[in-house]
Amino acid sequence: MPSKEIKELRQAGNLEEALAMAKTELEAQPANIWGKRNVSWVYYDYLKKNVSVEKLDNFIIYLSEIQNLTLPEEEKMLYDNLCWSIGTLLFKINKEENIPFVKLVRLLEISQTFSFTKPSENYSFLFKAFHKSFKDSDVYERFADWWDFDNFREDDYQKEKLSNGKEIMSIVEQAYIAYAKHLLPKLNTNREIVFDKEKAKAFIEKLSFLEVNYPDYQYPAYFIAKLLLASGETEHMLEHLLPFAKKKRNDFWVWEVLAEAFNDDPDKVFACYCKALSCKSPEEMLVNIRQKMAALLINKQNFNEAKTEIALLVKARSQKGYRIPNEVIQWQSQDWYINATTQNSNIGFYRIYIPKAESLLFRDVPEENVIVEFVNADRKILNFIESERKFGFLKYERFFKNVKVADVLKVRFQSGSNEGMHQVYTAVKINDNEFKAQFLKEVEGTVKIIEGKPFGFLGDIFIHPSIVTKLKLTNGMTFKGNAMKSYNNEKKQWSWKII
Repeated sequence: MPSKEIKELRQAGNLEEALAMAKTELEAQPANIWGKRNVSWVYYDYLKKNVSVEKLDNFIIYLSEIQNLTLPEEEKMLYDNLCWSIGTLLFKINKEENIPFVKLVRLLEISQTFSFTKPSENYSFLFKAFHKSFKDSDVYERFADWWDFDNFREDDYQKEKLSNGKEIMSIVEQAYIAYAKHLLPKLNTNREIVFDKEKAKAFIEKLSFLEVNYPDYQYPAYFIAKLLLASGETEHMLEHLLPFAKKKRNDFWVWEVLAEAFNDDPDKVFACYCKALSCKSPEEMLVNIRQKMAALLINKQNFNEAKTEIALLVKARSQKGYRIPNEVIQWQSQDWYINATTQNSNIGFYRIYIPKAESLLFRDVPEENVIVEFVNADRKILNFIESERKFGFLKYERFFKNVKVADVLKVRFQSGSNEGMHQVYTAVKINDNEFKAQFLKEVEGTVKIIEGKPFGFLGDIFIHPSIVTKLKLTNGMTFKGNAMKSYNNEKKQWSWKII
């Protein structure tokens, strides 16, 4: 057997002579595994010499020659070395402007015939290379189904550190995101919606595994919700979407997804669009949702606001060289558009509806009734009382222009400590006389103001100096009015004060 001589020729770089000797041996004994093995390693050496974009055609030729040898599964060393060569070439090709896509598909087809070690570092490297090549193409599902996500190693689930110290999303999360995107409904060449519901359901289970076992992954919950929505199973969709949406609530597209979730309720859709368009985002990213909003505004006959949305989206599209949609062109020719007035933005209009949108996002957070005990209008801060166990203060500017003492609010609290500043998700004014009655009472009596003091009392009920001044109260005056329950910080006890 000339195996030793062939190896020496290979090591010396005499590949033509090595290949001739190996082929002669194989022709003499076609079924001999050593003959096939010797030829395969010579081809592998040729392969290594052609790992470049310019020599892609040669690389495919030699890879095909190895494929034609139909080596058994046991040739793991060769197959695993092929992983590195194929992957390295793919990464080089992916840096090019003009990518020869058909040839990348050919590389995939040949690779699918090899028996790589699974799972392994080599096999994961090959995945990363093909993932980068096909993640935005229709080939991705076929590739991923062949590679099989069950072959990821534990290392693949960890974030990857770059040479500059930055961390990027793990390849596993990237893979699941890409696959989920391809499972979502899409139009085929006949303009028909294509969606494999059963395949989506099966993949939801895999995403759920990630959601539970890798809680630092942000996107599995989002795509579970999207696939459930596409499957028509909205019952459990929000339980996956809401935790994700809370983290991403400052991103406009989260509110677009929530609008989809409440598609059967026009008022909620409208509120979600208002919230989406209040998020800070590049204008070119908002053009589609502005068009959707314009359609809703036209239907509501809010023509000034509709024209404003149209003006903003046309400006953004024109600046980026994007086409103006036919629907928008038709709107611009209609009488209502010609007669409407354009504003700088609709942000003031959005704010009316934002609380309703945010209430959808935090619907799983319980609402609590509170009463306003004091208002600092300059700082936009109010003191509230929920009960003798819970009270404090919060900033109200996000929710109300004006608020006054004794207003009752329905609030979703985010955080805060008793007596301190509380962060709030949502807040709306309500009428709840039964709740208010716990903290208010009518009082009548004689005002007592000690000489030289700015404050006074009505029995044991305190009258603040500001009330004395505002109502021009004097000692001995008969007074009838309202008192509110209040916490005295100095005495650390509850008492009543005139309001």
